[in-house]
Amino acid sequence: MNIAALNEMQQTTLEQGSGKGDVILLSPTGSGKTLAYLLPVLQLIEQDKKNTQVMIVVPSRELAQQTEQVFRQMGTGLKITACYGGHRKETEENNLRESPVVIVGTPGRLCDHLDDGNIDPSGISLLVLDEYDKILELGFTEQLTFILESLPAVHKKILTSATMDTGTQQQIALQEPVTINFLPEETTTQDKLKVHELRSPEKDKLETLYRFLCYAGSRKTIVFCNHREATERVSKALGEQGMVTSCYHGGMEQHLRDSALSKFRNGSANYLITTDLGARGLDIAEIAYIVHYHLPDTQETYIHRNGRTARMHASGSAVLLTGPEETVPEYVQPAPEIMTLPAKLPAPVAPEWTTLFINAGKKNKINKIDIAGFLSHKGGLKREDIGLIEVKDFLSFVAIRKSKARQTLGLIKNEKIKGQKVMMAIAR
Repeated sequence: MNIAALNEMQQTTLEQGSGKGDVILLSPTGSGKTLAYLLPVLQLIEQDKKNTQVMIVVPSRELAQQTEQVFRQMGTGLKITACYGGHRKETEENNLRESPVVIVGTPGRLCDHLDDGNIDPSGISLLVLDEYDKILELGFTEQLTFILESLPAVHKKILTSATMDTGTQQQIALQEPVTINFLPEETTTQDKLKVHELRSPEKDKLETLYRFLCYAGSRKTIVFCNHREATERVSKALGEQGMVTSCYHGGMEQHLRDSALSKFRNGSANYLITTDLGARGLDIAEIAYIVHYHLPDTQETYIHRNGRTARMHASGSAVLLTGPEETVPEYVQPAPEIMTLPAKLPAPVAPEWTTLFINAGKKNKINKIDIAGFLSHKGGLKREDIGLIEVKDFLSFVAIRKSKARQTLGLIKNEKIKGQKVMMAIAR
């Protein structure tokens, strides 16, 4: 995984998490919690048993995908299956027939499989609740209760969070829990995170947001809105002014959500306009700015939004956009610096990349090497014209040089990848 050494939090979790008692892991976003809890999980798995031994419950599809990816990167040789809404249930059912050692999924989909008898709970001895406070906050209490009641053999639980919230811990029966707390004393301030307030003269803050993004230039920026409709309105308005954005919220179909994240991750879009769905579980490197277009409802939301930047050893900035009648919440301490934008700002340079969508993936026996080779040999692209490639179960995304996109699409129109005829188009 190209990790030279574990950080202190991961090392402590490995040492203390492998014992008999339950574990509560508290650590800031971006500190490597997923790997941290997977290490003791791996220690506790009985390699000679072929049944399902571990269930990991997460609040979002994206976190399920990320957890599956990290586990596969660990090269254990053990089978893991991810289950979440927007994913073909039939595919999951097939994957569950030969019991995977580890199952990761969202509460609703896991309940469906348990209720349908697709998961054998008899051997599941370890339960992980990742971002457990968010699971309960999103209203999954009933589903979580069903999951707990359906797993009679569980003798160890691991709970993780980036915030201190003892109230939610009390809703889950824990046995002799060990708390591993790596939260800073002041979770709202970090040395590497700069916080600013940008005041809008108008109640409608769109023009001020546009001017700020001109100031940010091509640096990766996440803009948080409080409602799905707002993300679409803001994204559309910015697009009409020539900005390339990705819109992302829970009401979108899964392939469109995957596309939005892929375009933002690979540089086809510099700005991600999202609801608080984007505040958890997204591991995207080099986020320069977090913009609170709508002020966060709670301190926990504020912390998790900011956690998308200034991750690990990087630095970043959070900008609270306030209207004439708005004030910065009291929990934002110390008071943020007032930001003043220059009078004249050039429009940001458009991205050099665009994203190509391919309706085939891992389940079609297609990998990154296949796609790169195909675009080189059939699409006439040089190595430097091909950017980040992401391959999912039944679809793939690849960044290609925008200036070459039309020519490449013409060349590959009637071609096949590994003997398969697939659809390829510019991702929506």
